[in-house]
This record gives sequence, C-alpha cells and structure tokens, in this order.
Amino acid sequence: MSRPPHIAIVTPAFNEAAVLPQLFARLTALFDAHPGVAWSVVLIDDGSRDATAALIETQCAQDPRFHLVALSRNFGFQNALAAGLAQCADMDAVVTMDADLQDPPELIPDMVAAWRDGAEIVLAVRRSRQESGLRRVGFELFHRWFGSLIDLSIERNTGTFGLLGRNALAAFNQLPEVHRFFPGLRSWVGFSRAEVYYDRKERAAGQPGQSLPQLIRYALDGLFSFSHLPLRLLTYAGVFIAGVGFSIGVFFIVRRLLGIEVAQTGFTTLVTLLLFIGGVQLVGIGVLGEYLGRIYDEVKRRPNYIVKRRVGFD
Repeated sequence: MSRPPHIAIVTPAFNEAAVLPQLFARLTALFDAHPGVAWSVVLIDDGSRDATAALIETQCAQDPRFHLVALSRNFGFQNALAAGLAQCADMDAVVTMDADLQDPPELIPDMVAAWRDGAEIVLAVRRSRQESGLRRVGFELFHRWFGSLIDLSIERNTGTFGLLGRNALAAFNQLPEVHRFFPGLRSWVGFSRAEVYYDRKERAAGQPGQSLPQLIRYALDGLFSFSHLPLRLLTYAGVFIAGVGFSIGVFFIVRRLLGIEVAQTGFTTLVTLLLFIGGVQLVGIGVLGEYLGRIYDEVKRRPNYIVKRRVGFD
C-alpha cells in the first residue's frame, strides 16, 4: 500500500469497567509500538449498568483513536459486535476481540502480518485455555463435537478473536441474520484464511459477562443456524419407531394366524410404550419450535440493535 493500512479493533463491552483501564493501556502500548499502521478502536457499550460507557467516553476524549458506539439497551454480544463492524466499512481490515483480555492484544501484529501476506481472514486458534469447572467442560465439549454436528466446516478452538479483511468484512456486513453465530458466519463467507496460535488467559478483572445459560443459547443458535441434524434425527427416530411397531404387529398377526396363543400384555408395558412415544413426539415438537421461532424472528425484520449515540467519529 502507498499509505499505512487503516485497521480497526472492534470490541463489545458489557459491564467491563473493571478491565477497561488495562485494555486501554495495552492497546495504547501496542499502537505506539507499531506506528506503521493507522489504528482505530471501536468499543460498543452494550447497555452496561456500570461506568463502562463513561470510561470509554473519557478515553475517546484523551485519545482520538478510540471511538464509542453506545446501544440503547443490552442487545447481546453478537448484535453488539455487528453494530461495531457496521461502523468500519471503510477500514482496510478489522480485528474482533473480547474486552476481558482473555484474548491478548499483543497477538494482533501477527494477524496483521498474516493479512499482509494475502489472507483475507485470520483466525486466532487457542492452544489452551484457563477456564475451570463447568464452563471449561462445556467449552471443551462444544469445540470437540460442534464441528461434526453442523453442515459447515468450521475451525475448532476458534471464537471471536480474529481479523477480517475489507472484502470479508463487506460480505459479513451484508448478512441479515437475527440469531447470529459469528464463527459460523465467518466460515460461511469463505475467502482465503490463515491461522495464528495462542494460549487463552483468564479474565484480567471482573466477572464473565455471559452466563452459562446464555452460552448454551449461543451454542443452540449455532446448531440450529447451521445444521439440519436435529430434524434428521427426528426423521430417523420416527422411522425406527414405526419399523419396530410394524414388526411387532406382524409378529402378533403371524402368531394369531398360526393359532399360537398370544399372552395378554401388562399395564406396565402399555404405559412404557405410550410414555416413550409421547416423549419422542414432545421432543420433536420442541425441535420444530426452535426452528419455527427462529423463522418468526427473521421474518419480523426488526433491527438487530439500536444505536443511542456515537462518540469520537467526527
């Protein structure tokens, strides 16, 4: 390029006041150490209830490279990320990352180097992670099995942290989904890609912004958005139950035709069969409801977010 590349870092933040001073300091040090890039930071306040917005606005006043997009309420991490990316259409590349510093900003120059070498999408792949307990087990199971459950090839041990080039960003901003699963959408748009590896750290401060139920809903969004497997499993279960029922019916008809006495079935057997078939039907209705609910959300065409104010873009 005849000019320094303009690269923006997009970071949603929800109640991250405890970690923001460290984030500002590490990003500023990164920018000062790599002056050959025109850096920008777009921080999205996703309806925080603490001093997150005030801290970001103060930083914007002190450093013009920082910008604030404040949403009118909490719309969720994925929608906040989409709001930030929509502000960066004129950038040469965009780095997406969390605000909690589990993803180290010091890895960004490696991503930029891979992008300069021709990769349109650069993925940050986790070699290890520091979470413990039930969250750690859930993350491990998700990354181990999710790729085999969906109809799309998606890289394991990747998340929000990564880089999108101009073309990939333009394609991503055209996607209108309401229930957004960023790693899946990033894989869906295609383009050439490269990988950089790192060890994910613990949060620098504060508590996780996403609870375990929210993470489960996020995983379900990914499954139902990129896979027909739940519907196929229902079809297979229906065929299996119908086959078993037909076989049992033929068995008793043949016994009756041969004059073999058929023993009376007991109450327990009847109740067990009814509960089993009823349970399968209810599961099927639930799966259909998940798909139908997502279709309903999509056809309403409500905006994914509402911007209350923007600071530092002038």
